[in-house]
Amino acid sequence: MADELAGKTCIVTGASRGIGRAIALRLAGAGARMGLMARNGDALAALAAELGGPARAAWATCDVADSAQVNAAAASLRAALGPADIRVNNAGSVLRAPVFTLDDASWRRMMAVNLDGPFFVTRAFADDLIARCGRIINIASIAGRQGTPLLAAYCTAKHGVVGLTRALAEELRSARVAVNAICPGSVDTDMLREGHPGGEPKMTADDIARTALFLAARAPLALTGSCIDVFG
Repeated sequence: MADELAGKTCIVTGASRGIGRAIALRLAGAGARMGLMARNGDALAALAAELGGPARAAWATCDVADSAQVNAAAASLRAALGPADIRVNNAGSVLRAPVFTLDDASWRRMMAVNLDGPFFVTRAFADDLIARCGRIINIASIAGRQGTPLLAAYCTAKHGVVGLTRALAEELRSARVAVNAICPGSVDTDMLREGHPGGEPKMTADDIARTALFLAARAPLALTGSCIDVFG
């Protein structure tokens, strides 16, 4: 329904492309004001204009692996849109390589973007979410449920996202903040092509966006700490 998120402010990371962009479009279509975060400012500006301009969407460039950048982006979006009701931690990065060929920097980058990022961003908006009985949606992966050859760092980080989701759900249960994760399988995105060249996608980014809309708008608060497998 077009108005089921009316009056709500939703923050989406990695909103410039792929699943993040699809989620932003879906939540905005349900009436939400959108705060968009990613590294590509040009893409964010274009998406914000598509969503209705400053009255409906604001954006801030940010590398989620950098807590100072996250805090600055959060302050900017809060000033533009007010406090956040819904957080979607979608930003991610993938690296395909045999595990023992990974150098320290490559391993740390995978942990920083895929696991530190959701923690940094959730922490930056924690007061809003607790005050407003908000919702946190983490985009994990099938790789957070099982192992995949040549994706050891990505799998490790996404398993961490599943653990973070479950722990946060218990910690925030009394504050009536629902925390859930979506674990997609092969989605037709640039990231799939980077992480699994030649792979055949089983679903579209909008399939994941519709799942995010359910968690943001329709799921009961009793649904928390869940990791929803969307494997196609």
